[in-house]
Amino acid sequence: MKRTLLILLITLLLTSVSFAQTRNRSSSSKSKSTANAAAQRSAEVRTGGATRVADQIKFLSKFIYLLGGANSNIVAVDESIKRNQAGPDAAQKNQAAKTQVRSSIQGFREALDKLEIDFRGTPELQPYYIKLAGVASGAATAEQQAAANQFDASGRSLLNVVNRLADVLVAMRQ
Repeated sequence: MKRTLLILLITLLLTSVSFAQTRNRSSSSKSKSTANAAAQRSAEVRTGGATRVADQIKFLSKFIYLLGGANSNIVAVDESIKRNQAGPDAAQKNQAAKTQVRSSIQGFREALDKLEIDFRGTPELQPYYIKLAGVASGAATAEQQAAANQFDASGRSLLNVVNRLADVLVAMRQ
């Protein structure tokens, strides 16, 4: 009888231990999948933010390259107008070129404003906002310089913006 009672107790204990182990495994599996999903979403948001920063670097770099040639043409036409060597249509075309440059810089400033707002408002990107803060203000400086017909200085201000954006990419990579 003692022997039967002892076997019954051991069987009950082994059954309860194995049941407890099964429950622990299933709950840890759920928490791991939730953690993996959160980490994957965070990585996707960071990648998306880095892509947007890289796109702005590409667009600004191309624009600055083109601005160099446009600035040379604008200055040359302005000089010929001062010497009365340019036709009336040259002055109109030159003014249209200046307006186009100004509106492009304004577009960059608006895009950079939005980028800053998005980084500030997205929890996964907030750590990088500190490096990004001020790029829109650099573009606003370039916009003011372009409004004053200082296109060369405007291009230099945009180069500083590109440098800051590159710094953000480096920080996001780490």
